[in-house]
Amino acid sequence: MNPDDGYVDVPMPYSVPQMPRSDRADLLDKIKPDVIVDVIRHRLMGEELIDGVWKPYGPAQKRALSALGAWEISNLMLGTASINVSISKLDDFEIKRRVNGICRAAVISCIANWKDYGIRDSSQLWFVREIVFTNALVVLKQADDASIQELLKGTITESRLIQSQPRQPSKIKRVMQGFFG
Repeated sequence: MNPDDGYVDVPMPYSVPQMPRSDRADLLDKIKPDVIVDVIRHRLMGEELIDGVWKPYGPAQKRALSALGAWEISNLMLGTASINVSISKLDDFEIKRRVNGICRAAVISCIANWKDYGIRDSSQLWFVREIVFTNALVVLKQADDASIQELLKGTITESRLIQSQPRQPSKIKRVMQGFFG
């Protein structure tokens, strides 16, 4: 094409350069509080992970929730089990209020839908409540006073300091340079 026409040929590179991933993004990829929710869902259905496949676990089947019950209880926990919540800044009051609210919703849901959820006795109900309570509390405590945010800041700062410092030659290399100058 002719530059006088307003068009210029620009050679395209064979590969598009990619931005290097930041330390923060690498750390955020490793903090996955929602992964446990899928594990809990399968466990509530009485399944165990064998060779990468979820299979029914015989003894747990008589105490298992239905697929619908496990699905709805695990979906209830997804609200707290997200990276956004983990890196938030919450105080104790907010954490307690949210954990109690989620547990209350889980118990009410189990009671209201006991037949569809496969609830046969009160021990199943309290078992579900304890699982929801523990998961919600642990995930929300990660956000207590922005502890994950502080961890990210500290780790990123440390990483930048290490990367910006010039590498010191090893002792052997310094001695060799002294001899051969």
